[in-house]
Amino acid sequence: MSRLVTVYGGSGFVGRYIVQRLARAGWRVRVAVRRPNEALFVRTYGDVGQVEPVPCNIRDDESVRSVMHDADSVVNCVGILNEEGRNRFDAVQVEGAKRIARLAALEGVQTLVHISALSADEHSNSNYARTKAQGEIEVKKYFPKAVILRPSVLFGPEDQFFNRFADMTKYSLILPIVGGKTRFQPVYVDDVAAAAQLGVEGKATPGIYELGGPETDTLRGLVRKMLQMIHRRRLVVNLPFWVGTVIGFFLDMAQAVSMGLFTNNILTRDQVRLLRNDNVVAKDARGFKDLGIHPAAFEAVVPEYLWRFRPDGQYDEIRKSLTRLHKT
Repeated sequence: MSRLVTVYGGSGFVGRYIVQRLARAGWRVRVAVRRPNEALFVRTYGDVGQVEPVPCNIRDDESVRSVMHDADSVVNCVGILNEEGRNRFDAVQVEGAKRIARLAALEGVQTLVHISALSADEHSNSNYARTKAQGEIEVKKYFPKAVILRPSVLFGPEDQFFNRFADMTKYSLILPIVGGKTRFQPVYVDDVAAAAQLGVEGKATPGIYELGGPETDTLRGLVRKMLQMIHRRRLVVNLPFWVGTVIGFFLDMAQAVSMGLFTNNILTRDQVRLLRNDNVVAKDARGFKDLGIHPAAFEAVVPEYLWRFRPDGQYDEIRKSLTRLHKT
């Protein structure tokens, strides 16, 4: 019988790539999500019955345990960038991570992979970064042999980084950013999935791995390169952190008083605090090299899915070629 893995949050950005890789490797995959009906697309990642979305609430022991039963391995991809309703940073990224690790140990799970973040820091004034670090502590406490992955900002066809900035170019000649001098090390989502697969299969030494791509650049620099990829000229304006905090405050308040009608996916005060620190791999950290993975450069991947934001979409290069031909 094929091996079984439970992937918590397996329909999310990172999770779906991990699920695809494990399915191709022959694993049976349970995709534990809050709303299985919205995750039916994961069934297409494998043969009939190989990948199955199942309901799970990571705030409940019995719910987490039931979808973990008989699993050989567990992957925790659950995380949030913004608090909404009962989904608070502490509940999801600390207590949720703790619950999964504790029950995995009790159930005799062989391997556990925990997806954290490169910004994880228990002393950070960002609630996101602090709870990510606290979640790691809980995971190591209950499952010492866990593989913990800390990716930098992720890119890929479904990302909310390059796609978001590219989408803004359709409506404005100005791109306002906060933390323009903050450095990032963008990492391809499928490379992170490859690292997770090694952890699931017991081919990675337990511990923490910081995952960043081969190139480091500032936020302003990355946005400018993105503009070159989509053949658009826009003025990139770096807003002071205090301005970002004010904007985040009003957007947070709008979410609070809207009774769920508005979700602040634009900029929160916590994200402004997060942007004050670089998001790059430490020099002495274990990373892709230790896993035998050669990460893809974002300039080799991003144009493949941002072409739709070019002035003429997929025909933009053809139009430019015809223009040059006409001039000659």
